Amino acid sequence: MLAPAPRPPGSLAFRCSRALLAPRARLSLLALLLATAAALVLLYEPQRLLSSGWPPQTGGAGAVLLFGLAYGVCTAAFVPRPVLNLAAGALFGSAAGLTAAVAGTVLGAGIAFTLGRFLGQDALRPLLRGRWLTAADGQLSRHGFRSMLAIRLFPGVPFAAANYCAAVSRMGYAPFLLATALGSVPNTAAYVVAGAQAGSPGSPAFLFSAGFIVLSGLAAAVVAWRKRHGLRAPAPAVENTPDSTPEPEPVGTP
Repeated sequence: MLAPAPRPPGSLAFRCSRALLAPRARLSLLALLLATAAALVLLYEPQRLLSSGWPPQTGGAGAVLLFGLAYGVCTAAFVPRPVLNLAAGALFGSAAGLTAAVAGTVLGAGIAFTLGRFLGQDALRPLLRGRWLTAADGQLSRHGFRSMLAIRLFPGVPFAAANYCAAVSRMGYAPFLLATALGSVPNTAAYVVAGAQAGSPGSPAFLFSAGFIVLSGLAAAVVAWRKRHGLRAPAPAVENTPDSTPEPEPVGTP
């Protein structure tokens, strides 16, 4: 029995598969997915959880797990995390709400990182030009865990933007997810407690959480301003001195 002849490299199927796997094609797919997710968010309005509450037919640990999964998908679709954190505290209380929110934060960050890494990195890395982008990429690539931990602790960078910037860099999965899990706890806990104590805004727990949110926002603004000032400072010029440039040897000397 004759074996089927292999298709030549210039066949139509080969060219189509190569075009679909090209960096720009994958980037277009990523843009389409994100646009669809944003449209679904605007259509279904997940922030209605703050007013309508959780469906009554779900409760207990299953409801916490389901909320954590929905939290992760929503954060990957650009739903603001403060809204989801407040909803987690209002629906499940401080302890269970914090568990669901942190788990959803890590899940959503992992989804966004995976999408950005496999669909956008190859197309976007050649476009890294300019002092700010180059400095951010170098910081995330060389000091991934430390940089991402600082970003999560000081909520000055939007959650989705940090995820996709990290995906374009050369940061690994483990430091990204670990830094996200550890660095997101303080700010997430503040919002969850505020949501859980929203019925008694004069309570010490609510006042402490609200104060922490305000102070962390101010600290993030100060850190961002200082980093911006450092990036805009001109690089020191290298002087050409006679000692730094060796003189050419004369030709024809013994």
